[in-house]
Amino acid sequence: MPVTLSADIKRLLDGPNFVHLATLMPDGSPQSVPVWAGRDGDRIVICTGENSLKAKNTRRDPRVGLSIVDFNDPYAEVQIRGRVVERRPDPELKVMDPISRKYTGKPFPFRNPEARVALMIEVEKARYTKLPFEHTPDGKQRQ
Repeated sequence: MPVTLSADIKRLLDGPNFVHLATLMPDGSPQSVPVWAGRDGDRIVICTGENSLKAKNTRRDPRVGLSIVDFNDPYAEVQIRGRVVERRPDPELKVMDPISRKYTGKPFPFRNPEARVALMIEVEKARYTKLPFEHTPDGKQRQ
């Protein structure tokens, strides 16, 4: 059953925050990789090549897990479980380019459109957490 994303989750997805995508290998073990992500309503969009491991894994088993950490406040995080419900061909990079611009300010640099696909992920469970910590790894308080 798909869920509606909260404003906090949408904010983290809409910002240039890296997403860790976990897929399942043929033997059932998890495979995790950092990715860029976009959003289409309440669905999460991850673009890749059809020959990538994440594409192969989700073709066989569409279940995924994602985690997102706020780039500016790593104690704000999202944990998501869902499944790939659609594989949208993206040979002209119409889905990929806006996502690339969000992260780099430029269109996607690899212009070989062969076998590009947008994985459309329907969210089944989502949790936003904001822990009451300040990120000060060197022990110095922010000004």
